[in-house]
Amino acid sequence: MNPVIECVPNFSEGRDSSKIQLICKSIESISGVRLLHIDIGADANRTVVTFVGAPEAVCDAAFEAIKMASKVIDMQIHCGKHPRIGSTDVCPLIPIRDISMEDTVKYARKLAERVGNMLNIPVYCYENAAFVPERRNLAFCRKGEYESLKQKLSEQKPDFGPNVFNPKIAKTGAAIIGARDLLIAVNFNLNTKSKDTASLIASGIRERGKNNNGVKLKGIKAIGWYIADFDIAQVSVNITEIEATPLHRVFEEVVKRAGQLGVDVTGTEIIGLVPEKILLDSGRYFLSQAENENPANISGELLLKTAIEKLGLNDLSPFIPDEKILERKAKING
Repeated sequence: MNPVIECVPNFSEGRDSSKIQLICKSIESISGVRLLHIDIGADANRTVVTFVGAPEAVCDAAFEAIKMASKVIDMQIHCGKHPRIGSTDVCPLIPIRDISMEDTVKYARKLAERVGNMLNIPVYCYENAAFVPERRNLAFCRKGEYESLKQKLSEQKPDFGPNVFNPKIAKTGAAIIGARDLLIAVNFNLNTKSKDTASLIASGIRERGKNNNGVKLKGIKAIGWYIADFDIAQVSVNITEIEATPLHRVFEEVVKRAGQLGVDVTGTEIIGLVPEKILLDSGRYFLSQAENENPANISGELLLKTAIEKLGLNDLSPFIPDEKILERKAKING
């Protein structure tokens, strides 16, 4: 047995490279951890980091990263398009190999307790690590964001750490720590600058959104925004149930709804890393729609090439499989 877990913390900093470097160096300072990917968003003012390793090492690295983020990020002056509640907004642990979700939850809760007690940061546990049903939902934990944290602490006591808004917490905010399955974070690019159009599409596809057509996509969380870096609007989506709702299904629904509003989807931007199966399934689906094609007889590389082309993964920047596919980047199987 050689258990491996993945950690994908989201930090509320996407503009100051020196601060991001300090956070990433704190992760790399822990032996047995491999830093796989750094996804920086200036408009969102947010950085998503992916690293893997043995559970104990990953938890140590996450603690050091949260500690460093609390030192270098000041939430009192933070602004960005992405919802957030603290310098380390969310920190999920994900079982990858030879470890159960039950055991991953134990590690997540232990990390949350350590952050709350040793760093004096309020921590809410979410997803599978939640102590109460409502907090399984990340959006519930983050509701009101940093600006409402003072009231939130008095009304919804955190699972660990202080519940009094003091000068330290004014700087660090709170953290949301948990254990979850793999998800896909993806942005769909529109040929419009209209945030309202993107938001309308997002509302129509998310599981709990308003949906006039009666179609609900399971495990979909979505918002719309305008990204000045690319001068376009995007539909930003988290697919939390990747088996129930494949990436290509979400892509086609966004294309459909965008078309109803007179706009086109020009491509797809995957945030962080993506499991290879997701893209192979997409390639297989798109080939199955073509005449005289039998995906069962197609090589994996052709399936991958098809997915990259049909999803428009090269729209904003080159999609390099060895850099963006989880298994290839981590060099792990299973």
